[in-house]
Amino acid sequence: MNQNHKLLGVLGGLGPMSTVYFCELLGRHTKAARDSDHIDMIVSSRATTPDRTAFILGQSKEDPLPVMLEEAGRLERAGADLIVIPCNTAHYFYNGISAACGVPILNIIEETVGHLLHIGVSSFGLLATEGTVYSGAYQRQCEEKGIRCILPTKEEQAILTSVIYDGIKQNRPVDKQKFLEVSESLSKRGCQRLVLGCTELSLLKKDGLCEEIFIDSLEVLAYRTILEMGKEPVGFADAFLGGEKNDRP
Repeated sequence: MNQNHKLLGVLGGLGPMSTVYFCELLGRHTKAARDSDHIDMIVSSRATTPDRTAFILGQSKEDPLPVMLEEAGRLERAGADLIVIPCNTAHYFYNGISAACGVPILNIIEETVGHLLHIGVSSFGLLATEGTVYSGAYQRQCEEKGIRCILPTKEEQAILTSVIYDGIKQNRPVDKQKFLEVSESLSKRGCQRLVLGCTELSLLKKDGLCEEIFIDSLEVLAYRTILEMGKEPVGFADAFLGGEKNDRP
């Protein structure tokens, strides 16, 4: 298949609004003069996938992996050349999905940490679900690449959990001021940037967060996906690209 006409598989629904926003990012940031210049994709939005954080923390015995494996297989059978998972917490299961799937899968956590390294960030604060923090996925990537990952306190994490689960996932207003207070606290502890390591938090970025402070993992995934699909990314903020450091292959 021609490189410019590969088929993307989106293993989504984790949560559903994040999946929709990811597809919006692809459409907004792919250089195109007509419809056919955009990325061909097939989207699975399996909203009934068991909660990833609850399983990781031992709060639920419902394992999400079999459902994600089923959906990855469905995307593979549909002809996907590349699969992406617009959910950080789901990457706890990345190795299991990747091993069972014959299609390459981009790793949002690996790509985000690599992006931070590229733009010269040596320390960042992680804003994510309890499941992502507990899994240590970001911390391991940071150890490998020599970047310092600073975590919220227990009290700060509780605020983030409420923002994600009591607000965004329920389609209810969030206490943005408390979220910003957590962000400011992390910044004062030596963070050069703050990573939105939960794709629900990406929806806050959509509503306006400082480009100079926040790096959105979903934007990183969109940027890398566009490149991997043989397209040209456009319209990303200079702060996202690291100013002059915008030549990442």
